[in-house]
Amino acid sequence: MSTLKIAVGVVSLGLVAAGAFAAEGPGLGKPISPADLAPWDITIMPDGTGLPAGSGAAKQGEPIFQAKCSACHGDKGTGGIAAAVTAGPPRASLDGGKTIANFWPYATTVFDFIRRAMPYNAPKSLSDQEVYALTAYLLSLNKLIGENDVINAQTLPKVKMPNKDNFIIRFPERI
Repeated sequence: MSTLKIAVGVVSLGLVAAGAFAAEGPGLGKPISPADLAPWDITIMPDGTGLPAGSGAAKQGEPIFQAKCSACHGDKGTGGIAAAVTAGPPRASLDGGKTIANFWPYATTVFDFIRRAMPYNAPKSLSDQEVYALTAYLLSLNKLIGENDVINAQTLPKVKMPNKDNFIIRFPERI
């Protein structure tokens, strides 16, 4: 019986001590300021909300693609050690893989993905101008915009993606 009382006492003491530590916290780190958070708050919404200033055209994006993207995505984005980002004109099926023209629902998502995740070996290393130019180049390769079209925060959300209507929108009020 006394062993049980000791065990209950130890557990009770442990719970009291744990509660005291939890209330205090470990004292690690410091609160993050809005200025510190801003460089990481880079989400782009389908309607273009969050797109930065800048612009780009396919002709500007081609040399950037050759220098920073073709090693993985192949010449003109047809595939290499990473997925193809173009496979000719838009198609209605995914038989050839998920490329920009046959899968992505919004052109703004292409921009967002490139900006936050590419190039694979150095994510977030591209300037906004480079991201606009690369996005324009890829949209042009996929025959979604013309070679001379310029994209920016106003024109990019207006690009009509062929597969947009084949997605079920989880939060339609956010579009």
